[in-house]
Amino acid sequence: MQPVFRRLALFAVLAGAALTARAEEVSVAVAANFTAPMQKIAAEFEKSTGHKAQLIFGSTGKFYAQIKSGAPFQLLLAADDETPARLVKEGDAVAGSQFTYAIGKLVLWSPKAGYVDDKGEVLKSGKFEHLAIANPKLAPYGLAATETLKALGLADGLQSKIVMGESITQAQQFVTSGSAELGFIAFSQIHKDGKLIEGSHWLVPARYYSPIRQDLVVLSKGKGSAAAEALAGFLRSRGAAEIIKSYGYDL
Repeated sequence: MQPVFRRLALFAVLAGAALTARAEEVSVAVAANFTAPMQKIAAEFEKSTGHKAQLIFGSTGKFYAQIKSGAPFQLLLAADDETPARLVKEGDAVAGSQFTYAIGKLVLWSPKAGYVDDKGEVLKSGKFEHLAIANPKLAPYGLAATETLKALGLADGLQSKIVMGESITQAQQFVTSGSAELGFIAFSQIHKDGKLIEGSHWLVPARYYSPIRQDLVVLSKGKGSAAAEALAGFLRSRGAAEIIKSYGYDL
């Protein structure tokens, strides 16, 4: 091997070793509605930086309780903006690190084609046994669902038909399994690249529920972490924005 190529090969090895040495893993609590886009973003993040993101998905309310109990999360991608702000105020998150990474949309969905009409009139018909929603005390999308039912004047009449999941993922599972004929879930769960994945849905008008501003915050355990800071920055990037929008979120 000629000297110049030997030097280049050595440089490549040393550069790779340096990248590996700097690479870290960041523990991320992610709102359940953001599962699919975050999995894709995490893969791109690792390719770009070498850092790995350990993703844990669940309800924002449950994450709050776990963080207060000392869970080792370094970043929180919440389904609202209130929980991150509360954690900053209480000293469990880094001041100035909070920002909105996505604005969510609520849908009424059924896996059956033609079952849910584009105006949500199926709710008024009452021709179903069960309606799935996420727990409004734990999941912002569940709160948005209850706000929608109240706005439509249907909250009391449909109370006996509601089946409640701990998270928006569990609410979708109730519908997918047939435990409920339809349910309120996140648009991102059934939408990709501008298309409905399956079934029928009603995109609930934003006037029926409070804006679902989904905020990220660096938690106290992530302060000073290169991987945590890198992922927070990556979620502001153009590439991440394209992925997020492809799942039907606004920015």
